[in-house]
Amino acid sequence: MQRREVVTLLGGMVMAWPLAAYAQQAERVRRVGVLMPFTVNDTEAEARNAVFEQSLRQLGWTIGRDLQIDYRWPGGDAASIRRAAAELVALAPDVLLAAGSSTTGPLQQTTQTIPIVFANLADPVGAGFVQSLARPGGNATGFTTYEYSMSGKWVELLKQIAPHVTRVAVIRDPATAAGIGQFSAIQSVAHSLGVELTPFSARDAGDIERGIDAFARSGNGGLIVTSGGVAFRRNLILGLASQHKLPAVYPFRFYAVDGGLISYGPDNYEMFRRAAGYVDRILKGEKPGDLPVQAPTKYELVINLKTAKALGITVPPALLAQANEVIE
Repeated sequence: MQRREVVTLLGGMVMAWPLAAYAQQAERVRRVGVLMPFTVNDTEAEARNAVFEQSLRQLGWTIGRDLQIDYRWPGGDAASIRRAAAELVALAPDVLLAAGSSTTGPLQQTTQTIPIVFANLADPVGAGFVQSLARPGGNATGFTTYEYSMSGKWVELLKQIAPHVTRVAVIRDPATAAGIGQFSAIQSVAHSLGVELTPFSARDAGDIERGIDAFARSGNGGLIVTSGGVAFRRNLILGLASQHKLPAVYPFRFYAVDGGLISYGPDNYEMFRRAAGYVDRILKGEKPGDLPVQAPTKYELVINLKTAKALGITVPPALLAQANEVIE
């Protein structure tokens, strides 16, 4: 073989090696694990997942071809969430998606290396999930629900839609920074509006039921449901509010859609849409510790007129005019 032919052959081989390596990398199926504090077939969780998947497709991923998504639906039981977190981590995904603090905590306790993107979480710094909002620093980043001060808005809305209310039961999780912070913000507003607060733990369904049953025995009562690990008990809470005819304010739209009187909070679907963007960036090589935690960009006020009618409440026109959505 002549020298020129040998050089040409070797040159072609050198060029082929990086191309082959790139092709193998491009064909590699990436894996995302999703942990939800909902039960399987929960309509709200399915809607969030649909938005998440649609957003990933718009970013160029093909689910089932170059991207595999593994879901776990343990419900709200803490032990079940921990087991599901361990199962997902054992699959060695490239990225994990967590909904709220009740799933983010167990995932981060299980792995300090696999990137975690959280959505719908109130206080990641206070909970110890990130070092700061601007520079998370560890293996987690994502999207918060809102600052605690906004929680005072729930008291104001409750007094607007039900002026007769002077006693308010507040469902919260006192074991989390978010539960403590939101209740403090509610307290700061309640006194000036002449409202007496009664907090209830959200960690146990039995405690919620017994607490609201006892609270409702006296008149002029209302209910505030804070954000946190209570969404999976929404049917219980909505049922108790209806049974005892308690005007209630909720933190997210899906409560009002499912029969709650009024809700005010961030757009959950938007958070999962944005979370898909962070998952995409991490899959393409960015580190979660370098991606800043972001706050919501959109809030929704939703009023259920059917529920208002059942409670004998006439919604003030000024409040109706502020609503982003009215359910009739």
